[in-house]
Amino acid sequence: MAAPFTMTRRVLFYETDLAGVMHFSNYFRLMEEVEHAWWRSLGRSVHAVDGAEVMSWPRVSASCDFTAPVQFEDELELRLAVAALGEKSLTVEVAFFKHGQPVARGQMRSVCCHMQAGKFKAVPIPADLRRTLQTWQGPA
Repeated sequence: MAAPFTMTRRVLFYETDLAGVMHFSNYFRLMEEVEHAWWRSLGRSVHAVDGAEVMSWPRVSASCDFTAPVQFEDELELRLAVAALGEKSLTVEVAFFKHGQPVARGQMRSVCCHMQAGKFKAVPIPADLRRTLQTWQGPA
């Protein structure tokens, strides 16, 4: 079991609501931010040229459960791991921690696609990439 990919991020003022709490929609933005950082750490991107094709990972589902509020200037640790790997799909889990305590947990499922003329075509995850993704399976 691999250690999750981790990233530290401070809550910015514009991410909070009038109560001073980070708005729920920003958890989804942070999940995407840590996901993109993870892809970059693998030397890849969620939208990249793959030979003659453009490979992309459109989102097909996303969810997040919240257990404690976070506020402006709170420092969050985000931990990302691969929760499930299908033939064409990838589900990542992101756990949010503040001072070592869990505050939220989310999942995002994406499908490996080639883009042609602005349309998506689901394709199997390439074998070399699958092997890399499997090394990240485990709890976030």
